Amino acid sequence: MKRLRHAAAALALAAPVFAPAATAQVFVIGSGLGAECYDAAKSGRLSPTIAVDMCTRALREEMMTKSNRAATYVNRGVLYMRDGDYEKALADYEDAERLDGEQGAIYLNRGAAYIYQRDFDSALGPLDKAIALDTQDLYAAHYNRAIARENTGDVEGAYYDFKAALDLRPDWTLAQQQLARFTVTTN
Repeated sequence: MKRLRHAAAALALAAPVFAPAATAQVFVIGSGLGAECYDAAKSGRLSPTIAVDMCTRALREEMMTKSNRAATYVNRGVLYMRDGDYEKALADYEDAERLDGEQGAIYLNRGAAYIYQRDFDSALGPLDKAIALDTQDLYAAHYNRAIARENTGDVEGAYYDFKAALDLRPDWTLAQQQLARFTVTTN
C-alpha cells in the first residue's frame, strides 16, 4: 500500500502550508454592465472599487436572466475577494446560489474565500460541491481542495488533489511546485 510522507513533516505540523487559492469568473452572455463586470473580474485592469461599482450598477439597473444575475454576483464576489472583503464576497456567493445553485464557480470561489480566511474546514464542503458539479475550472477546485485538505491534516488527500489539478492543467507551475514538496514511499 502506498503511503505519503510530507517532505518537511515537522514544518508542516508547526506551520501549515498556505498557498494562494485559485478563483474563477463566470461569463455573462450579452453586453452591457454585466458583461463589463465579467471583463473587470477576469482582467483585473480596473481598481476593485470601480469594478465593484460597475457590477453593483449591473445588478441594480440591468434586466438579466437568473443565470446571468447569479454570474454577476459571482464576479462581484471575486472582486470583493481581490480587495480582501471576504464577508461581502461570501454574501454574493450566497445570493448567486439562491438564483442558480448549479454554477460550480459559486462553490469554487466560496471555498477560496474560506481559504483566504484560513477557515480550511469550511472550505472543504463548497470545494467538494464544485468538483461534483464539474466546474469549468475543475483544476482550480482540486488545487484549492488540496490546500484545504493539507491544512486540515489530510496530507494524502492533498497530494492526490494537487496531482489531479496538474493532470487537468499540466503546465500549471503552482501545482507543480506544490507536488514537488511531497515524497511518495511504498511499504
